[in-house]
Amino acid sequence: MSPSSIPAAATATSKRIILVHGTGHGGWCWYKVATLLRAAGHRVDAPDLVASGADARPLRGAPTFEDYSRPLLDALRGLPSGDDRAVLVGHSFGGMSVALAAEELPEKVAAAVFVTAFMPDCAGPRTRAIEELPPLDWMDSVTDEGHAPPSVFLGPEFLRRQLYQLSPEEDYTLSQSLARVSSYYVADQQQRPPFSADRYGAVTKVYVVAKQDLAMIHEYQRQMIASIPVAEVREMEHADHMAMLSAPEELAGHLADIANTYA
Repeated sequence: MSPSSIPAAATATSKRIILVHGTGHGGWCWYKVATLLRAAGHRVDAPDLVASGADARPLRGAPTFEDYSRPLLDALRGLPSGDDRAVLVGHSFGGMSVALAAEELPEKVAAAVFVTAFMPDCAGPRTRAIEELPPLDWMDSVTDEGHAPPSVFLGPEFLRRQLYQLSPEEDYTLSQSLARVSSYYVADQQQRPPFSADRYGAVTKVYVVAKQDLAMIHEYQRQMIASIPVAEVREMEHADHMAMLSAPEELAGHLADIANTYA
């Protein structure tokens, strides 16, 4: 990988980009894309959400979805006064954290980018995008509804066959060293009102489709796109669910171009 992998137009200006991981993962999963974007001159953060990645807190330390998403909210609140707004990039369940940040701090968000991610609408419950996911074989994943919050651990075979099927073997191996128990916080989010049209709904949205995703299938990504206005849709023909690992140069190019367009 090298900055030459990113088109020249996408390296024109330095932008602030915050990369948000999905369930059971951490900021580590963005290592390829973050490296490319930084080499191209962008200011990039990839925080670990609570009880994720290298964050040492147990899942019980994040009883609510807002608690879990706190590192992202704090990163936005901590932007220097007068600094450019950030481009938020959510992957998978990270799309829900991006939506929460856009709802709470819309003035800090230049654009919300959803990379094969849950993208809620403003017309129904916050969790509708999660609950309407087409039936999926969770294979060896383990859930515990009695845990506080209800927990999920994505099994190694599920990861290999459903999420990482096109990703390099060494990245799958890395995931097995760093995977964490997490939660989808469905019950907690159901207690909150729908996202508002004048806050989250008013933030510029871009969706990046991964056409080879076996978990959040192409048709469902398109269904979410049809449920709320988006400024732009981009497609990655050969990316699996872990688009940042299976097609990092392509995704970095998209994100840099999106940042330069909307920030």
